[in-house]
Amino acid sequence: MARAIFFSKFAKKAMILSMTGYGRSTATLAGRKALVENKVLNSKQLDLNLKIPASLRDKELEIRTRVAQRLERGKADLSITLESSGEALPVKINRLLAKSYYKELTSLTDVLGAPAPPDILSQVLRMPDVMETGRDELAATDWESISNAVDHAMEQMVSFRQQEGKILQDDILIHIERILSLHEKIGKLEGSRIIAVKERLNREFSRYLEDSANPVPDQNRFEQELIYYLEKLDITEEKVRLEKHCSYFLNTLNEAESQGKKLGFITQEMGREINTIGSKANDAEIQRLVVEMKDELEKIKEQLGNIL
Repeated sequence: MARAIFFSKFAKKAMILSMTGYGRSTATLAGRKALVENKVLNSKQLDLNLKIPASLRDKELEIRTRVAQRLERGKADLSITLESSGEALPVKINRLLAKSYYKELTSLTDVLGAPAPPDILSQVLRMPDVMETGRDELAATDWESISNAVDHAMEQMVSFRQQEGKILQDDILIHIERILSLHEKIGKLEGSRIIAVKERLNREFSRYLEDSANPVPDQNRFEQELIYYLEKLDITEEKVRLEKHCSYFLNTLNEAESQGKKLGFITQEMGREINTIGSKANDAEIQRLVVEMKDELEKIKEQLGNIL
Protein backbone atom coordinates (compact mmCIF):
# COMPACT_ATOMS: atom_id res chain seq x y z
CA MET A 1 0.00 0.00 0.00
CA ALA A 2 1.44 3.35 -1.00
CA ARG A 3 2.18 5.50 2.02
CA ALA A 4 0.35 8.56 0.67
CA ILE A 5 -2.85 6.58 0.07
CA PHE A 6 -2.50 4.78 3.39
CA PHE A 7 -2.12 8.04 5.31
CA SER A 8 -4.69 10.20 3.49
CA LYS A 9 -7.38 7.58 4.08
CA PHE A 10 -7.53 8.54 7.79
CA ALA A 11 -5.88 11.92 8.26
CA LYS A 12 -8.86 14.11 7.39
CA LYS A 13 -11.41 12.33 9.59
CA ALA A 14 -9.45 11.56 12.74
CA MET A 15 -10.65 13.34 15.88
CA ILE A 16 -9.43 13.05 19.45
CA LEU A 17 -10.04 14.97 22.67
CA SER A 18 -7.41 16.57 24.85
CA MET A 19 -7.37 15.72 28.54
CA THR A 20 -7.17 19.40 29.49
CA GLY A 21 -10.10 21.77 29.22
CA TYR A 22 -11.76 24.86 30.67
CA GLY A 23 -15.35 26.08 30.80
CA ARG A 24 -17.07 29.07 32.38
CA SER A 25 -20.70 30.18 32.60
CA THR A 26 -22.92 32.48 34.65
CA ALA A 27 -26.57 32.43 35.71
CA THR A 28 -28.68 35.38 36.87
CA LEU A 29 -30.84 34.60 39.88
CA ALA A 30 -33.18 36.65 42.05
CA GLY A 31 -30.93 39.31 43.59
CA ARG A 32 -27.72 37.39 42.93
CA LYS A 33 -25.51 35.83 40.28
CA ALA A 34 -24.06 32.32 40.04
CA LEU A 35 -20.61 31.75 38.49
CA VAL A 36 -19.67 28.23 37.33
CA GLU A 37 -16.06 27.40 36.43
CA ASN A 38 -14.64 24.05 35.40
CA LYS A 39 -10.94 23.28 34.87
CA VAL A 40 -9.58 19.85 33.89
CA LEU A 41 -5.95 18.63 33.82
CA ASN A 42 -4.27 15.32 32.98
CA SER A 43 -5.01 12.30 35.14
CA LYS A 44 -5.30 8.55 34.50
CA GLN A 45 -8.54 8.41 36.49
CA LEU A 46 -11.38 10.81 37.22
CA ASP A 47 -10.51 13.02 40.20
CA LEU A 48 -13.32 15.52 40.72
CA ASN A 49 -13.09 18.30 43.31
CA LEU A 50 -16.29 20.30 43.91
CA LYS A 51 -16.49 23.71 45.55
CA ILE A 52 -20.13 24.64 46.02
CA PRO A 53 -22.07 26.82 48.51
CA ALA A 54 -23.88 25.23 51.43
CA SER A 55 -27.25 25.88 49.78
CA LEU A 56 -26.34 23.38 47.05
CA ARG A 57 -25.17 20.51 49.26
CA ASP A 58 -28.32 18.55 48.55
CA LYS A 59 -27.51 18.78 44.83
CA GLU A 60 -23.89 17.63 45.17
CA LEU A 61 -24.48 14.02 44.08
CA GLU A 62 -26.47 15.14 41.04
CA ILE A 63 -23.75 17.61 40.07
CA ARG A 64 -21.02 14.99 40.47
CA THR A 65 -22.91 12.47 38.36
CA ARG A 66 -23.59 14.89 35.51
CA VAL A 67 -20.04 16.23 35.46
CA ALA A 68 -18.48 12.75 35.64
CA GLN A 69 -20.49 11.61 32.62
CA ARG A 70 -18.99 14.40 30.52
CA LEU A 71 -15.44 14.27 31.84
CA GLU A 72 -14.70 10.51 31.82
CA ARG A 73 -11.11 11.11 33.00
CA GLY A 74 -8.97 13.95 34.30
CA LYS A 75 -8.23 15.94 37.44
CA ALA A 76 -11.12 18.39 37.55
CA ASP A 77 -11.99 21.37 39.71
CA LEU A 78 -15.57 22.62 39.44
CA SER A 79 -16.67 25.60 41.49
CA ILE A 80 -20.04 27.30 41.85
CA THR A 81 -19.94 30.75 43.45
CA LEU A 82 -22.97 32.80 44.45
CA GLU A 83 -22.54 36.58 44.38
CA SER A 84 -25.23 38.54 46.21
CA SER A 85 -26.37 42.06 45.40
CA GLY A 86 -26.80 42.77 49.13
CA GLU A 87 -30.59 42.79 49.11
CA ALA A 88 -31.12 39.09 48.83
CA LEU A 89 -29.33 38.32 52.10
CA PRO A 90 -30.27 41.07 54.61
CA VAL A 91 -27.93 41.59 57.54
CA LYS A 92 -29.37 42.05 61.02
CA ILE A 93 -27.73 42.94 64.30
CA ASN A 94 -28.87 41.09 67.38
CA ARG A 95 -29.19 44.19 69.53
CA LEU A 96 -30.00 42.41 72.79
CA LEU A 97 -27.03 40.08 72.42
CA ALA A 98 -24.75 42.95 71.44
CA LYS A 99 -25.91 44.94 74.49
CA SER A 100 -25.17 41.97 76.77
CA TYR A 101 -21.68 41.56 75.31
CA TYR A 102 -21.05 45.30 75.75
CA LYS A 103 -22.15 45.27 79.39
CA GLU A 104 -19.99 42.24 80.14
CA LEU A 105 -16.92 43.74 78.48
CA THR A 106 -17.27 47.12 80.23
CA SER A 107 -17.94 45.35 83.54
CA LEU A 108 -14.77 43.34 83.05
CA THR A 109 -12.74 46.50 82.52
CA ASP A 110 -14.13 47.94 85.77
CA VAL A 111 -13.26 44.77 87.69
CA LEU A 112 -9.73 44.74 86.26
CA GLY A 113 -9.33 48.48 86.61
CA ALA A 114 -8.34 48.71 82.98
CA PRO A 115 -9.49 51.43 80.58
CA ALA A 116 -12.17 50.45 78.12
CA PRO A 117 -10.63 49.76 74.66
CA PRO A 118 -11.45 52.43 72.09
CA ASP A 119 -12.57 49.77 69.58
CA ILE A 120 -14.96 48.02 71.95
CA LEU A 121 -17.86 48.38 69.49
CA SER A 122 -15.99 46.59 66.71
CA GLN A 123 -15.10 43.84 69.18
CA VAL A 124 -18.75 43.46 70.15
CA LEU A 125 -19.76 43.15 66.49
CA ARG A 126 -17.24 40.33 66.02
CA MET A 127 -18.67 38.32 68.90
CA PRO A 128 -20.59 35.12 68.01
CA ASP A 129 -24.15 35.49 66.68
CA VAL A 130 -24.19 39.30 66.92
CA MET A 131 -24.30 39.66 63.13
CA GLU A 132 -27.14 37.64 61.62
CA THR A 133 -27.74 37.04 57.92
CA GLY A 134 -30.77 35.65 56.20
CA ARG A 135 -30.57 31.97 55.26
CA ASP A 136 -29.00 31.35 51.87
CA GLU A 137 -31.84 29.34 50.35
CA LEU A 138 -32.41 28.78 46.65
CA ALA A 139 -35.72 28.62 44.86
CA ALA A 140 -36.48 25.85 42.37
CA THR A 141 -36.09 28.32 39.50
CA ASP A 142 -32.64 29.30 40.86
CA TRP A 143 -31.44 25.69 40.77
CA GLU A 144 -32.73 25.29 37.21
CA SER A 145 -30.69 28.33 36.15
CA ILE A 146 -27.59 27.05 37.96
CA SER A 147 -28.07 23.60 36.42
CA ASN A 148 -28.19 25.13 32.94
CA ALA A 149 -25.03 27.10 33.73
CA VAL A 150 -23.25 23.88 34.76
CA ASP A 151 -24.26 22.26 31.45
CA HIS A 152 -23.06 25.29 29.50
CA ALA A 153 -19.71 25.31 31.31
CA MET A 154 -19.30 21.60 30.50
CA GLU A 155 -20.11 22.25 26.84
CA GLN A 156 -17.40 24.93 26.76
CA MET A 157 -14.99 22.48 28.37
CA VAL A 158 -15.74 19.84 25.71
CA SER A 159 -15.26 22.44 22.97
CA PHE A 160 -11.90 23.38 24.53
CA ARG A 161 -10.90 19.72 24.58
CA GLN A 162 -11.80 19.36 20.92
CA GLN A 163 -9.69 22.36 19.92
CA GLU A 164 -6.71 21.14 21.92
CA GLY A 165 -7.29 17.61 20.61
CA LYS A 166 -7.06 18.86 17.02
CA ILE A 167 -3.59 20.24 17.74
CA LEU A 168 -2.50 16.96 19.33
CA GLN A 169 -4.02 14.99 16.46
CA ASP A 170 -2.12 16.95 13.82
CA ASP A 171 1.15 16.41 15.66
CA ILE A 172 0.54 12.67 16.13
CA LEU A 173 -0.32 12.20 12.46
CA ILE A 174 2.97 13.83 11.49
CA HIS A 175 4.89 11.30 13.60
CA ILE A 176 2.87 8.36 12.21
CA GLU A 177 3.59 9.55 8.70
CA ARG A 178 7.31 9.71 9.48
CA ILE A 179 7.26 6.16 10.87
CA LEU A 180 5.61 4.95 7.66
CA SER A 181 8.18 6.86 5.60
CA LEU A 182 11.02 5.21 7.51
CA HIS A 183 9.24 1.88 7.10
CA GLU A 184 9.38 2.32 3.32
CA LYS A 185 13.08 3.18 3.43
CA ILE A 186 13.80 0.00 5.39
CA GLY A 187 11.92 -1.99 2.75
CA LYS A 188 14.15 -0.57 0.01
CA LEU A 189 17.28 -1.54 1.94
CA GLU A 190 16.14 -5.04 2.86
CA GLY A 191 16.95 -6.71 -0.50
CA SER A 192 20.49 -5.41 -0.70
CA ARG A 193 21.04 -6.31 2.96
CA ILE A 194 20.27 -10.02 2.34
CA ILE A 195 22.51 -10.06 -0.74
CA ALA A 196 25.35 -8.52 1.26
CA VAL A 197 24.91 -11.09 4.04
CA LYS A 198 25.01 -13.96 1.54
CA GLU A 199 28.14 -12.60 -0.14
CA ARG A 200 29.87 -12.12 3.19
CA LEU A 201 29.08 -15.65 4.35
CA ASN A 202 30.17 -17.20 1.04
CA ARG A 203 33.36 -15.16 1.16
CA GLU A 204 34.16 -16.35 4.66
CA PHE A 205 33.32 -19.92 3.65
CA SER A 206 35.70 -19.72 0.69
CA ARG A 207 38.48 -18.45 2.95
CA TYR A 208 37.81 -21.34 5.26
CA LEU A 209 38.20 -23.84 2.40
CA GLU A 210 41.48 -22.25 1.26
CA ASP A 211 43.15 -23.53 4.40
CA SER A 212 43.89 -27.20 3.72
CA ALA A 213 44.21 -27.85 7.44
CA ASN A 214 40.48 -27.27 7.92
CA PRO A 215 38.16 -30.21 7.43
CA VAL A 216 35.91 -30.00 4.38
CA PRO A 217 32.32 -29.35 5.49
CA ASP A 218 29.28 -30.81 3.82
CA GLN A 219 28.07 -28.41 1.12
CA ASN A 220 24.41 -29.33 1.60
CA ARG A 221 24.66 -28.79 5.33
CA PHE A 222 26.29 -25.41 4.74
CA GLU A 223 23.46 -24.35 2.44
CA GLN A 224 20.88 -25.47 5.00
CA GLU A 225 22.60 -23.50 7.73
CA LEU A 226 22.81 -20.51 5.41
CA ILE A 227 19.07 -20.63 4.71
CA TYR A 228 18.33 -21.01 8.44
CA TYR A 229 20.57 -18.04 9.27
CA LEU A 230 18.97 -15.84 6.60
CA GLU A 231 15.51 -16.74 7.87
CA LYS A 232 16.55 -15.54 11.31
CA LEU A 233 17.50 -12.20 9.77
CA ASP A 234 14.28 -11.86 7.76
CA ILE A 235 12.16 -8.91 8.93
CA THR A 236 9.27 -9.27 6.49
CA GLU A 237 6.78 -10.36 9.16
CA GLU A 238 7.79 -7.56 11.49
CA LYS A 239 7.40 -4.98 8.72
CA VAL A 240 3.95 -6.32 7.82
CA ARG A 241 2.81 -6.29 11.46
CA LEU A 242 4.17 -2.79 12.01
CA GLU A 243 2.23 -1.51 9.02
CA LYS A 244 -0.91 -3.21 10.30
CA HIS A 245 -0.40 -1.67 13.74
CA CYS A 246 -0.09 1.78 12.12
CA SER A 247 -3.31 1.14 10.22
CA TYR A 248 -5.05 -0.01 13.42
CA PHE A 249 -3.73 3.08 15.22
CA LEU A 250 -5.20 5.39 12.58
CA ASN A 251 -8.50 3.49 12.55
CA THR A 252 -8.72 3.84 16.32
CA LEU A 253 -7.82 7.51 16.05
CA ASN A 254 -10.72 7.83 13.63
CA GLU A 255 -13.33 6.43 16.02
CA ALA A 256 -16.15 8.66 17.24
CA GLU A 257 -15.03 8.48 20.88
CA SER A 258 -11.56 9.42 22.05
CA GLN A 259 -9.47 6.29 22.73
CA GLY A 260 -6.34 7.49 24.55
CA LYS A 261 -5.75 4.28 26.54
CA LYS A 262 -6.35 2.03 23.54
CA LEU A 263 -3.96 4.06 21.40
CA GLY A 264 -1.36 3.64 24.14
CA PHE A 265 -1.69 -0.15 23.94
CA ILE A 266 -1.28 -0.05 20.16
CA THR A 267 1.93 1.98 20.43
CA GLN A 268 3.32 -0.72 22.72
CA GLU A 269 2.79 -3.27 19.94
CA MET A 270 4.36 -0.90 17.41
CA GLY A 271 7.37 -0.57 19.69
CA ARG A 272 7.82 -4.35 19.89
CA GLU A 273 7.93 -4.69 16.11
CA ILE A 274 10.35 -1.77 15.74
CA ASN A 275 12.66 -3.26 18.39
CA THR A 276 12.60 -6.67 16.69
CA ILE A 277 13.46 -5.10 13.34
CA GLY A 278 16.42 -3.41 14.99
CA SER A 279 17.65 -6.60 16.65
CA LYS A 280 17.41 -8.56 13.39
CA ALA A 281 18.71 -5.84 11.10
CA ASN A 282 22.42 -6.63 11.16
CA ASP A 283 22.78 -3.51 9.04
CA ALA A 284 24.01 -0.10 10.17
CA GLU A 285 21.71 1.92 7.90
CA ILE A 286 18.57 -0.01 8.89
CA GLN A 287 19.48 0.30 12.56
CA ARG A 288 19.84 4.05 12.09
CA LEU A 289 16.33 4.17 10.62
CA VAL A 290 15.06 2.07 13.51
CA VAL A 291 16.47 4.61 15.98
CA GLU A 292 14.58 7.35 14.14
CA MET A 293 11.39 5.30 14.27
CA LYS A 294 11.81 4.85 18.02
CA ASP A 295 12.24 8.59 18.42
CA GLU A 296 9.02 9.27 16.50
CA LEU A 297 7.16 6.65 18.54
CA GLU A 298 8.31 8.20 21.83
CA LYS A 299 6.96 11.57 20.68
CA ILE A 300 3.61 9.91 19.98
CA LYS A 301 3.57 8.34 23.46
CA GLU A 302 4.25 11.73 25.03
CA GLN A 303 1.25 13.23 23.24
CA LEU A 304 -0.98 10.29 24.15
CA GLY A 305 -0.47 11.23 27.79
CA ASN A 306 -2.52 14.37 27.01
CA ILE A 307 -5.35 12.53 25.26
CA LEU A 308 -8.64 11.49 26.80
